[in-house]
Amino acid sequence: MNKDITRLRAVADYQFGRGAGAALFPDDTRIEYSKNTGKPRHIWAGEELVANYRPNDALFTVTIAGAGRLVAALEGFKYSVRVMDDVVEFVEQGKNVFAKHVRDAGESIRPGDEVVVVDGSGEVVAVGKSKMNRDDMLSFKTGTAVRVRRGRKKDR
Repeated sequence: MNKDITRLRAVADYQFGRGAGAALFPDDTRIEYSKNTGKPRHIWAGEELVANYRPNDALFTVTIAGAGRLVAALEGFKYSVRVMDDVVEFVEQGKNVFAKHVRDAGESIRPGDEVVVVDGSGEVVAVGKSKMNRDDMLSFKTGTAVRVRRGRKKDR
């Protein structure tokens, strides 16, 4: 097995919790390296792009496919934000999540964390970066809770 896959799995476990590395990067993982730095850049599981590696902070941004793998494999995924069903359509199109639309959020979420936005049934709707911690998301009535990077409808 490629030593980079082992290292990337360890980073995913650190970022998202134990078991995330194995869920994101199975044995058929393919790594695309940066031409300039030679470091990992895009990570594919089979034919699916599941994550991008950010060398500036050594963490991942996940795709909708990668988010689906995380939510399916990790029971009680700690980095998910559940939104009200009436805003799912907008979030799927890549619109940001506002605090007043958050029904629940993982206890581990801090501002700047990579999060997965899910609907009431737990289906992945979008991925993005949290702008608030869990308590603020649930108590504030104004403000952006999640800056959405990619919605499910935009990926198609």
